Order: sequence, then C-alpha cells, then structure tokens
Amino acid sequence: MSNKKEIVSASPKVRKLAREFGANIYEIKGSEREGRVSEDDVKSFIKNSISGKIEKKKIITTQQFDHSEFGKIDIQLLPRIKKIAGPHLQKSWNEIPHVTQHDEVDITEMEKFRKSLRDLYTGEKISITPLAFIMRAVVKALKDYPNFNASLDVEKEKIIYKKYFHVGIAVDTPHGLMVPKIRDVDKKDITELGKELKKVSKLCKELKIEKKEFFGGSITISSLGSIGGSFFTPIINQPEVAILGIGRAETKQIFVGDKYENRTMLPISLSYDHRIIDGAEGARFCVHLKESLGKDFAYKLAV
Repeated sequence: MSNKKEIVSASPKVRKLAREFGANIYEIKGSEREGRVSEDDVKSFIKNSISGKIEKKKIITTQQFDHSEFGKIDIQLLPRIKKIAGPHLQKSWNEIPHVTQHDEVDITEMEKFRKSLRDLYTGEKISITPLAFIMRAVVKALKDYPNFNASLDVEKEKIIYKKYFHVGIAVDTPHGLMVPKIRDVDKKDITELGKELKKVSKLCKELKIEKKEFFGGSITISSLGSIGGSFFTPIINQPEVAILGIGRAETKQIFVGDKYENRTMLPISLSYDHRIIDGAEGARFCVHLKESLGKDFAYKLAV
C-alpha cells in the first residue's frame, strides 16, 4: 500500500501562506478548477479552524454543575459593565497573539521633580499623579514607533496608522472596570492631564461619562500602582494593538557606577499584538519609555 500523499494543486505563494498560518495544505479543499487551492481557500480554512476552536472553548467554559453540593453559596447577577466587557476581553484574548514584555523603569529623578512642583504665583505645592508623566512618555514613544498607534484590518490585510494620540486609562469603579480615552494627549501639559484624569475618573464612578468616550483610542494604560503588585499580563483592548500595565513603584538597591544606591523602580508590563509588533520593537519601545521617564527627562515631559 502506497504512503504517498495526494498531490495538491496550489501556487508557491499559496503554499507559503498556508505554512505561515501553520495550516496543512492537504487538509484544505480547493475551490478553483480541478480542486486548485487559492489564497481565499487558505484564509477560509484558517478562519473556520479558529472559529471551531473558540466554539469548543466556549462549550467547555459554559458547563455548569451544582456548587451547593459542596457548601453554602450566594448567587448574584453579573454586573452590567462586566457583562459588556467580558465577551470583548475574551474575543481579544482568543483572536490576538499576545506577547507581554516586562521591565523596570528608574523613576527616581522623575519622582523628585514631581514632588518638587509648586505653583509659580502662590508657591503652593502642586500634586500631579505620576500617570500624567507616563502618558506623555507613552505618546513620545508612539511617535517614534507608529506600529503601536495602529489597528489591524484582518479582512483587507491592511494596517491603519493613527495620526492622533488618544490614550485609554483603565479606571477602577464600584461598577467594574472602565476605559475612557484622554484625547490629544500630545497637545496637553502634565497639569492639564492631571486635571482631566481626575475629571474622567469621577465621571466613570458616577456613571455619567458618555459612551463615545470609550472608543477611538491609540493605546491603553492600566495602572495598579495605587493598589499594589508588580508585573501582570494586561489584555489588549481591541481594536488597539498594545496596552501598558503599571505596577507599584518600590525602592530598591541598584548598582549604579561603582556602588549600590537606593532607586525608585517602576515595574511595567507591555502587551502587544505579535501580528504587527515583533519582540525587538517591543523591547525598543520599553527602552524608549525608560529613557523618557529616567534621569533629566522628567522636566522635558512636564512642558
């Protein structure tokens, strides 16, 4: 009995496409003359395969059993915001090949500068959240690495590059997580950003923010600094292609020059869409953030 596989008619370009997607060309049914496999056949095969896998996952996760058999329970309705956000997050996680890069940023000088800020007229101390500086640093990096300020059109096989800089900020509320956008971050100073952050946070907690403010972002920042923790894996907020996670800054002994010094280190976790952004670019983006938030750069971000 022969072990030879049946010959499949397909161009080298189509075969390459199938290999890149990890598809077995012998399993793809050709729609063209004499069963020839086209690019559309490969894409359709991949799409159906992914849909099948997602459907299987859905079946597994929705299996239920009686938890009361094991002890007392309390059943409550899923909050409306979590009901809306859940499917979106699952879709992002299933469809986007996530890569998360972890690093630490030395913000010692930035923190000294931030805490030294005073009103020019009254001399009173100005309190500005570190998030305002981080937002400015992120926008600076987006300008140098435009792949992070983009969206992917899978159907048309195109990348949409955005010329605006609207940064989503994850806001923790009693109702659930909300991600409003701060518009035109590149055109605002840290004082303006600080005020706007307080304003949108208040609107979210009071459920008074407009629905349109949740759409049209460049990138999202999810900060857990006020709560605690270090590194985590933030899920990309589709149709964006990257999200920056911020942990709580800690004082650490770091070897600088020829001696150990106490430095304020900020943990960051950058998740990005590997279909558009590769590891080298992700590393460069992180290095860019470290330089922008590091020594002698905080003042430049403030103006």
